[in-house]
Amino acid sequence: MHRRNFLKTSGIAALPTLGAAIPFGGLAASHQSMDQSAPLYFFFDGPMYKPAELIAKLQEANTANAIQPDSYGEGGVVEALEKKFMAITGKESAIYMPSGTMANQLAIAVLCGDNTKVFVQEASHVFRDEADAAQSIHNKRLIPLAPNEPAFTLEMLQASLKYHEEGEVFKSGIGAIAIESPVRRCDGRTVPVEEIRKIAAFCKEKGYKLHFDGARVHLASAFNGVSVGEYARHFDSVYISLYKYLGAPGGAMLCGDKEVIGKMRHLMKVHGGTMYQSWVNAAMAFHHLEGLDERLKKMALQAQELFGQLNGLPGIKISPLPNGSNIFYLETGNTVDLAKLRETLNKKYNIFMPGRRGNDPIRITVNESLLKRDNKSIVAAFKDSLQAAKV
Repeated sequence: MHRRNFLKTSGIAALPTLGAAIPFGGLAASHQSMDQSAPLYFFFDGPMYKPAELIAKLQEANTANAIQPDSYGEGGVVEALEKKFMAITGKESAIYMPSGTMANQLAIAVLCGDNTKVFVQEASHVFRDEADAAQSIHNKRLIPLAPNEPAFTLEMLQASLKYHEEGEVFKSGIGAIAIESPVRRCDGRTVPVEEIRKIAAFCKEKGYKLHFDGARVHLASAFNGVSVGEYARHFDSVYISLYKYLGAPGGAMLCGDKEVIGKMRHLMKVHGGTMYQSWVNAAMAFHHLEGLDERLKKMALQAQELFGQLNGLPGIKISPLPNGSNIFYLETGNTVDLAKLRETLNKKYNIFMPGRRGNDPIRITVNESLLKRDNKSIVAAFKDSLQAAKV
């Protein structure tokens, strides 16, 4: 799914015609008690604050733990957040970066050294959504594997390595292997951890470096039970987003060995990524990290129970994806007017649901807004709305 076209393709752009503008701060279920009238969003991975809500949330964070500013990324809450991610990932070092693209690209460039070949998923953000930065800026050659699939296997990687090693006369060297999980272009499906373990063992034996684009890794952990630390230990560098589900307006964290991360501050400056202060992003992420794993596990369990109950209603079917995370497919029968269903859920029950893209199933994304409502009230809302949407 192309994130920047999501508002258009999901039909969410039309939601204001169904009612008032969406108060995105309602996604912040993390520090609020249950409220059956609270908005429930079946899109986005986490909090999306409007300016006034962001200011209020910063004040809440400051009240809980006085925010200390950084200076060019050093000290204050930025340093505290880096230490937090070192503990989460089990890595020696961590550094705040302004974007996930910069974190991915600089990590891959450093891991590669003078070698040029980088093996990636064809559907990955590194290959599809980073403006060919590896090629045009860092002189690295991205070699895609497993087109349109979330994962490549060790056997696929070995076959591609053999093909390039034996088929090229002038050797440019194997630089690194990059793995993204969950893969947003594959609707949040994940790379099985068993496959990651096999690939990591092979790479360690051969001396190949591994980078992990774990932008949404906490969401994967909530649904498959594999800890972030277990994912991270197989990789030389790990990127995690600060805004996908941590409430920050932007920012990224890159973790790894001191030898790798120690080179990043200079490279960030060279590539224009050094900011005078980044404490706003860091403070928001630090605040939302408190209790995150417990909340997301609770969210995953509630979603599983909810969708099981909703599947007992006539006219809809909600299905998990193989190796999925927080995205599910919803299909409606011919007896259901989808537009009417969405309108009733929105206007009457403050439940926001995306529309359909062409003939595709509707993509239902689970986030922390689910924790504000109990399943009984949600099922009742769907039951009534399905009746109203009956053709």
